[in-house]
Amino acid sequence: MDLLLLTFGAIFVNNILLAQYLGNCPFCGVSKKLGTASGMGAAVTFVATVASALTWAVYHYLLLPLGLEYLKTLVFILVIAALVQFVEIFIKKQSKALYDSLGIFLPLITTNCAVMGIALLNIKHGFGFIETLVFSAASASGFALAIILFACVRERLFISPVPIAMRGTAIALVTAGVMSLAFMGFVGMTN
Repeated sequence: MDLLLLTFGAIFVNNILLAQYLGNCPFCGVSKKLGTASGMGAAVTFVATVASALTWAVYHYLLLPLGLEYLKTLVFILVIAALVQFVEIFIKKQSKALYDSLGIFLPLITTNCAVMGIALLNIKHGFGFIETLVFSAASASGFALAIILFACVRERLFISPVPIAMRGTAIALVTAGVMSLAFMGFVGMTN
């Protein structure tokens, strides 16, 4: 039951994008088309889950025993960067169209604060390995859910009669705010 609550809380209550405001760059930059947003969501989900598992192991089996906990941010960035290179090569080989549509945002997963934030939150909360996997997958799924929902809304807004002053970034930010408020409705459900 605790893992179920952890999953629900990470996806809806403490959504990494809409409640903690981590990962907003790809959220705004890649969410104009559903296909691109889905690809980014899948890539972030994979990278965040695997990176968190690896960083948890590195932290507990290497950094802690050697008294090098203060290097966790640097080491975590290196682990995430290596994984992103793997994902970039894989996507380029498997789906050139997705690779081209993600553009600069794919290598920027390396510095995506959502991925790094998830890895650091696992350590901060003192999660065990299974909890780390569950929390990481759920948080990254929350990221994917938010960016996909946002892309759906933005595609709809593109064909809607939006006033000139509100077109583009303005309506995107208002929409993100309304989505964030909607997700706040889940607060209290995990208590």
